[in-house]
Amino acid sequence: MTTATAMLDEARLDETFAALANSTRRAILARLADGEASVNDLAAPFDLTLPAVSKHIKVLEQAGLITRSRKAQFRPCAIDAGPLAEIASWAQQYQHIWEDRFDRMDDYVRALQNSRDRTPETEHQTSKRHEP
Repeated sequence: MTTATAMLDEARLDETFAALANSTRRAILARLADGEASVNDLAAPFDLTLPAVSKHIKVLEQAGLITRSRKAQFRPCAIDAGPLAEIASWAQQYQHIWEDRFDRMDDYVRALQNSRDRTPETEHQTSKRHEP
């Protein structure tokens, strides 16, 4: 990968993460995951003006997260998974870290369960059962 390509990828990731940093924009994407929708449909659940929702849509569109098409006089929005795949690919490089931490947490939970199963109270109850 050339330096220019790496810088372009970094800039694209920055733009995608910036677009996803806002909860309204994430909610819009979540809605679009169910299928395309008009701006009015996307604005309905929010206590925002239509121009405010349109600005959020424009940010998502500039980040490449959504596309808009023409159907008669309507311009429905649809999700574009490309930038999300890029984020998933970027995050993949760190997968070994969280898997290692989950493995260590799993080991710790098992150790706690084993120590709880072998508490003096449990051992005392076990030894009472074996007394004549």
